[in-house]
Amino acid sequence: MITLPSLLVAASAAIILLLGIAHLVFTFYGPRLQPRDAALAARMKEVSPVLTRQTTMWKAWVGFNASHSNGAIFFGLVYGYLALAHASFLFQSPFLLLAGLAMLVGYVFLARVYWFSIPFRGIGLSTALYVAALAANQTSIGGFQ
Repeated sequence: MITLPSLLVAASAAIILLLGIAHLVFTFYGPRLQPRDAALAARMKEVSPVLTRQTTMWKAWVGFNASHSNGAIFFGLVYGYLALAHASFLFQSPFLLLAGLAMLVGYVFLARVYWFSIPFRGIGLSTALYVAALAANQTSIGGFQ
């Protein structure tokens, strides 16, 4: 039986999954994650970071965006799966519940400080759904087990 807390976590995970997929697509297709200034993009393809000369700022930019997308996709897949297929395992694990919350709160912070309104609103909604799931779960069982 799928419960309200399970549905709320699944909805939260679905939002992050969709944002991750969109971000991955935008990383490799189209101009959405490219600089508006073509000269800047050209320089990024020529200049290496101080850390190493084995890459360029452009390759690092693409790699960071792709790995960020992979993290969001992984979160969405794992937490969505656990919420729908193994809810008792998820909701009986304070570690998993707190790890998920910590990741979402971290994403909210990053979105607010470094990104823009669309991911901030989406991640904010995802976090609100997740917190609602925790509250609904606590109410339904009288506290965490």
